[in-house]
Amino acid sequence: MGSSSGSILRQLSGKEAWNSTSKRWNTNNKKKQSNGEGCLKQMEGFNNLYGGGGVVVSRKRVMVVVDQSARARHAVMWALTHVTNKGDLLTLLHIIPPPSHDYTTTSTPNSSSCSPYLANSLGSLCKACKPEVEVEALVIQGPKIATVMSQVKKLEVSVLVLAQKKSSPPLISCFCGSSRGEEFVEYCINNAECLTLGVRKQSKGMGGYLISTRWQKNFWLLA
Repeated sequence: MGSSSGSILRQLSGKEAWNSTSKRWNTNNKKKQSNGEGCLKQMEGFNNLYGGGGVVVSRKRVMVVVDQSARARHAVMWALTHVTNKGDLLTLLHIIPPPSHDYTTTSTPNSSSCSPYLANSLGSLCKACKPEVEVEALVIQGPKIATVMSQVKKLEVSVLVLAQKKSSPPLISCFCGSSRGEEFVEYCINNAECLTLGVRKQSKGMGGYLISTRWQKNFWLLA
């Protein structure tokens, strides 16, 4: 069997009120035991992710919330190249909204936003780019914030990475408020039980990424 063929398909706990699927790409064909690392609650932990300061970082689980947007793909690749190290576990979480009771709209269960294809394809790409990192794709149907919060706690996530949109202009925010995407990222940053990073790729002219944490907003990382 090939190196990427040691995948494990499993059903998440039936106690949850929504459907889910999971697929994992292991670094070898042996099933590895999950190792919880607890929450990284100090800002110094962000620096240690890069191996600086001579600190030895234990195996960690990094989770990225994905969707069909380019922003999410950028966040996945940033987490893969900047946060994960050899032996870490990268979890790609794709959340499908609960079924709508609005019968005026038609659903497309086989679309990329409603099937495991998106998370699985991103998982295969990550495994090809960085084979030394274990990759897991989760597809869960449920409310977005509640699903993220529960999975962070259940899986003992060390670092949560979220794609963030460009902030709305102050005048628009004053009259219309923040967008749902902005509110989601802000809520997770302030309430998730782990180090949470909002990531946005800069325009081609600027380069690098803007990183937001609980302690600092839109920190420019030229990398």
